[in-house]
Amino acid sequence: MATIQFKNVDKIYSGNAHIVKKFNLYIEDGEFVVFLGPSGCGKSTTLRMLSGLEEISAGEILIGDSVVNDLSPKERNIAMVFQSYALYPHMTVFDNIGFSLKMEGQSKEAINKQVRVVADMLQLTPLLKRKPRALSGGQRQRVAMGRAMVRTPEVFLFDEPLSNLDAKLRNVMRSEIKQLHRKHKKTTVYVTHDQIEAMTLADKVVILRDGLIEQVGTPKEIYHYPVNEFVAGFIGSPTMNMVPVNLECDDDEIRILLNNQVFDVRKNNVGNTSGKGKLGIRPSDISLKKTSTSMSVKIDVETSELLGTTKLVYGRLNGIDITIELDSSADITVGERVEMYIDNSRLHIFDEQGVNISIG
Repeated sequence: MATIQFKNVDKIYSGNAHIVKKFNLYIEDGEFVVFLGPSGCGKSTTLRMLSGLEEISAGEILIGDSVVNDLSPKERNIAMVFQSYALYPHMTVFDNIGFSLKMEGQSKEAINKQVRVVADMLQLTPLLKRKPRALSGGQRQRVAMGRAMVRTPEVFLFDEPLSNLDAKLRNVMRSEIKQLHRKHKKTTVYVTHDQIEAMTLADKVVILRDGLIEQVGTPKEIYHYPVNEFVAGFIGSPTMNMVPVNLECDDDEIRILLNNQVFDVRKNNVGNTSGKGKLGIRPSDISLKKTSTSMSVKIDVETSELLGTTKLVYGRLNGIDITIELDSSADITVGERVEMYIDNSRLHIFDEQGVNISIG
């Protein structure tokens, strides 16, 4: 059983630098959880506290039913893969993978068997006699993963393991990591600042900012139902358009005013939230085609970028910068005012505090 629990965990460095604040999270056995957030949000520090490489300042961490606060990394039965491969340059791939087993005093036969099983799984068998300098970046990262896997730990921890790879290799390694998890169902915690990694790998995403959890949910929940402006702007590429508006609310409906004109009206379930706010519009929810749930707007087109199957159009809506994602075949002329349609059913409304009041 390898559930993980964080109970009111804090991390405070000297100088009162409060990096992680009242961190509470429960991770199911076999779950793949991704910590996602900008640099300095506390995600790697939290992972290092879980691994035992950092002491916690307050709270408890449990693996299974055991509190591991005072246990060494070795005693926690975890394996960690870092951004740096940290391979022994003078050892072969075989010896790098089997090093921890050798240190445990296992027999040559047992080491040989376990290393070859892992090497076959990671498609490293033809490379077992090579040294790290003769490997590509992706191959080195697979060796680092193999070194972690050979110990058959209860928990896998990944700290930005793909950030040193090029885009093509990252795609390959993401797929391999996902396949390995599906096969072995080991509890996995993965740290990244790359939202593509988070959305493609995770069973559950934990969004962090300034040491606090902003939202926990499936990739679908995080994308479609962001709880606040920060999460909405952080998830999605291109990022969500944030259009300043005025909100006139009562117990029955919200009226969204843009330049003193009613832009939208919808039912209100959050009471009186009148005041300044923002309208969140994803670039992909603006199109040239009218639907039953769309509203017409005039966009002043300033420039566009062709990105293969899609085209990004940059323009202004009532003097406000806005990005639109269209099919690459869309006929758009720079410098013109174009009628476009916003999918009204997909709008997000944020109040003055940045809370998404259009969900719930």
